[in-house]
Amino acid sequence: MEHLERPDGTRLAYTVHHPDGPGTPLLLSHGFGATSAMWGPNVAALAADRPVVTWDFRGHGASDAPDDPDAYSEDAIVADIDALLDATGAERAALGGMSLGGYLTLAYHRAHPDRVAALILVDTGPGFRDGEARARWNRMAEGYARAIEADGLPRRTPELAVARHRHLRGVVHTARRVLVQADDRVMASLPTIAVPTLVVVGEDDAGYRAGSAYMAERIPGARLVVVPGAGHAANMERPAAFDAAVAGFLAGVDG
Repeated sequence: MEHLERPDGTRLAYTVHHPDGPGTPLLLSHGFGATSAMWGPNVAALAADRPVVTWDFRGHGASDAPDDPDAYSEDAIVADIDALLDATGAERAALGGMSLGGYLTLAYHRAHPDRVAALILVDTGPGFRDGEARARWNRMAEGYARAIEADGLPRRTPELAVARHRHLRGVVHTARRVLVQADDRVMASLPTIAVPTLVVVGEDDAGYRAGSAYMAERIPGARLVVVPGAGHAANMERPAAFDAAVAGFLAGVDG
């Protein structure tokens, strides 16, 4: 594991798997409350012929968890992704993300489309156009923050079961400053995406099936893969099916 220090002093933990691989580099971003450990079942297959970068968001895993809530924002994490691409020598890369990581991957593409070779959107959604739906989501995010403050991080899902954090304050700040949404700019950007895009969702991930179908319809040329027998962590619950879909997609990107 390596560390990258950001201008505000936050150190990000990341790992480069198969750094000399000839294929298009792939950077994978985890979900809210999870860590790079959630990609453990997939790294060997996906890094067989390309560099794969896994990392922990600020406030998560082995990365620093700043005390200051203002250190956490969508823009801060977009800038972190950009700095990681620089640090790992990837002028352009395929970007993949699960849940919150998928939303932030879309936010990164919106800010830096020239650095994105392809998108892999896993069990995620593009946000909300309707203001009341966004308000409900934000109330849910605040509920997550309060529950974690009171009872710690739940372990009921595969990606959270393997997560270990230096301090839960970072996860709480992320709920209140990053998980919340203020507008529909990411959703509005979907028709502008001009890179190959793979949308992956678990068959049983009821909360994200509709959003995944919407993204596949709105992103020109996007491909939708529904993983049978998988829930919200499709990559962990059915790794062979997930790896086959992603590896096949990336082979087309390399070509």
